[in-house]
Amino acid sequence: MLRVLFATASVLSLASSSFAQDAPNSAPNPDTDYSPYLGEDYPNQVLFGDTHLHTAYSADAGLVGAALTPDDAYRFAKGQAVESSMGVPAQLQRPLDWLVVSDHAENLGLPIALEEDNPLLNESEWGRKISELYAPRTVESAQNSYDTWMTEGLNIVTDPLGDVAFADVMWPRVTEAAERHNQPGAFTAFIGYEWTSGPNGNNLHRNVIFRDGKELADQVLPFSAYDSENPEDLWDWMDAYEAKTNGKVLAIPHNGNLSNGLMFDDVTLSGEPIGKAYAEQRARWEPIYEITQIKGDGETHPMLSPDDEFADYGTWDKGSFGPEPKTTDMLPREYAREAWKRGMEYEEALGVNPFKFGVLGSTDSHTGLSTAQENNFFGKVAVVEPTADPIRFEERITGRFTPDDASDDLLHADGLASGLAAVWARENTREAIWDALKRREVYATTGTRIRVRVFAGCDFTESDLVRSDFDRYGYANGVPMGGEMAACTDGAAPSLLIRTLRDPDGANLDRIQVVKGWLNVDGTLGEKVFDVAWSDDRKIGADGRLPPVGNTVDPLTATWTNDIGAAILAGHWQDTNHDQSQRSFYYVRVIEIPTPRWTTYDRLVFGTEVPNWIDDSHQERAYTSPIWFRPEQK
Repeated sequence: MLRVLFATASVLSLASSSFAQDAPNSAPNPDTDYSPYLGEDYPNQVLFGDTHLHTAYSADAGLVGAALTPDDAYRFAKGQAVESSMGVPAQLQRPLDWLVVSDHAENLGLPIALEEDNPLLNESEWGRKISELYAPRTVESAQNSYDTWMTEGLNIVTDPLGDVAFADVMWPRVTEAAERHNQPGAFTAFIGYEWTSGPNGNNLHRNVIFRDGKELADQVLPFSAYDSENPEDLWDWMDAYEAKTNGKVLAIPHNGNLSNGLMFDDVTLSGEPIGKAYAEQRARWEPIYEITQIKGDGETHPMLSPDDEFADYGTWDKGSFGPEPKTTDMLPREYAREAWKRGMEYEEALGVNPFKFGVLGSTDSHTGLSTAQENNFFGKVAVVEPTADPIRFEERITGRFTPDDASDDLLHADGLASGLAAVWARENTREAIWDALKRREVYATTGTRIRVRVFAGCDFTESDLVRSDFDRYGYANGVPMGGEMAACTDGAAPSLLIRTLRDPDGANLDRIQVVKGWLNVDGTLGEKVFDVAWSDDRKIGADGRLPPVGNTVDPLTATWTNDIGAAILAGHWQDTNHDQSQRSFYYVRVIEIPTPRWTTYDRLVFGTEVPNWIDDSHQERAYTSPIWFRPEQK
């Protein structure tokens, strides 16, 4: 066999040489013009990751059962099998392309220090107290330590461990783990952390993501809520980091639905109306928003979008983690679509849009396991990981996210097994993925790996959907998701080219939708959802709605079939109601056919019923970052 292979290679070599001599003018020069890809610089691959994963280095993970470290988290994300904190073997169906371990900055590494009896804890009164509570290393002592941390550690104005250089020891461990697992071209491990601001229990958390490696990240210590709960102070710290190191950093807000109206408020945290300086800062440092994760979906709310039949997905609107009850007047300041609409008002008045952000999904898992797949969901925290133990299973379903004295329940069963961040990048490196986040060429999914491409332009036609050079043509003649589009010179209406492909291991697609928001000349805001492409032989009815795709889910076996829906959907959509004088935005929402919810899989595996208000199935989806239209200068 080897002799044959070598002989074949020789023949090919001779033939190639003979061809070059006999027809010197008909063959391309391999040194200059053979490969058509040498000059390509546009993003050509979608990379799936998670920007929001906690390990045992986070107090609210490690003190409630999480034992997995950042090393474990990276190994799991790379596709390796690991043993969960509760001793259950776990593995992903397919590896992730990239991961951010974002442990809380506040007392970073405290559970690890307790476990290893770190002498630094004995150098502060509070450290000694919590060490004594934890000393027996039982479930009860861990709970006591957690309760102490929640009631004392988070309510102390200054860091109770700040005087003993605790972060100086723990932060380099975090950065070292990321450095150890970062494999440019194969797997990206970002350095990052969570800034956990929670004024009065309202969620203003941000994940801080470094573009840089350990050498630069180690020149600072994470800015925590002990330093300040005001986002403006975090932005100042980020600015100082870049000035000091010449590095780059960005922040990703999340959980606007639990902020009680603070996430996209009309005023700053100090109570001042939003001005130009604030808008510029926020737009610079926060180009991305986490639109979906376990604690609810943040696209829109049925009260804000009553004509949107898909608005009520994973809605968490019952309260917050603080004492203030949720009221309906808070909702417009909590959801992405409404923020995008209101952002145009600010741009009209200030010349800057503070809410011009793209979107991604992530898990916010506190188990060290990035599991966003419905049939492989390991829960929010380690104590509710899948298990046949009847007591722990009961907690997995009915465990409360809200305090016991809260008027409204938010149960673990209400949580989503969501989500994932998808970026369009040229290569799998920190630099390429971070740059995609910064320019907003990113989209969110609820855990599925739907592939979505969107371009907006002035001259696209339906025939462009089938071009062999679709991506090249789209970049050359339009703008991708996250971009901004100027008015067409000939007064033409913008149009969108959209291609989608189902998750290769998942469900078929139901439909592609375009969501438009706009600012009218009288200052009022509008929105509308358009069905662009759909599967099967359905027609839009007299009511303007597309009939449901159907539902093949068998809740007793937690199965479904792909004999409805489509593996591929594509559409060309033109804004026939376009007004050149209006500010507007467009984003794409892709809906899958119904599939079993994680609670349905749990019921099959463990034989325990779930609350009757929890649906057996749901329709997973993807949301792209918007494309903004800038009107003609007035």
